[in-house]
Amino acid sequence: MEIFQEAGLKNYVRDYVFLFLIAGIIVALDQWTKGLVETNLALGEAWAPWEWLLPYARIVHWKNTGAAFGLGQNLSILFTILAIVVSAAIIIYYPQVPKNEWPLRIALNLQLGGALGNLVDRLTIGHVTDFISVGKFAVFNVADSAVSIGAAVLIIGMIIMERQQKAQAAANGVLQSSDTHFVGEEIQSE
Repeated sequence: MEIFQEAGLKNYVRDYVFLFLIAGIIVALDQWTKGLVETNLALGEAWAPWEWLLPYARIVHWKNTGAAFGLGQNLSILFTILAIVVSAAIIIYYPQVPKNEWPLRIALNLQLGGALGNLVDRLTIGHVTDFISVGKFAVFNVADSAVSIGAAVLIIGMIIMERQQKAQAAANGVLQSSDTHFVGEEIQSE
C-alpha cells in the first residue's frame, strides 16, 4: 500500500513540476519582454526595425486595463479575480487529467502561464502592458498569445480525440457486427 502511495505522490509531484516549469517559462518570457518594452519605449510609442513595416507590424508600448486583446477596458479588478480563480482551478484540476490527454495538458500549461503573466502585471502595476501590434488587430503580449494558443491546442486536440474515438467506435462496431454475424452462421449451421 505504501509503495502505491509513494508512486502516486511521485506522479503528482511530476505533474506539478511540468505544469509550473512550462507556466514559469511563459511568465518569465512575458515579463522579460514587457520589461524591455517599458524600459525602451514611452507609453504609446511605436517601433519597428524598418520604417516600411510600421503600418503592418510594430512594437508599441500600450496600457491595457481590460482582458486579452483590449476587451473589457477598466475592468482590471474583475480580470484580476478571474485570473486568480482560473489559475487555482487549473492547479487543482491538472493532476486529474490523464497523461494520454496531452492536448488538454499542454493547453492548461499555456493558459496557466498566460493567466499568471498578466496577473503579475495587474498586481504590480495595476494594468497589463501590451506591445505586439499587427495590422489593425488589437495590441497583445506573450501572455495573451499563450492563452490563445492554449485555446487553439485544446480545440484541435478535442477534434483529434473525437475523430479517434469515432474511428475506434466504428472499428468496434464493425468487429461486433461481423462477430455477431459469424456466431449467427455457426448457430444456423448446427
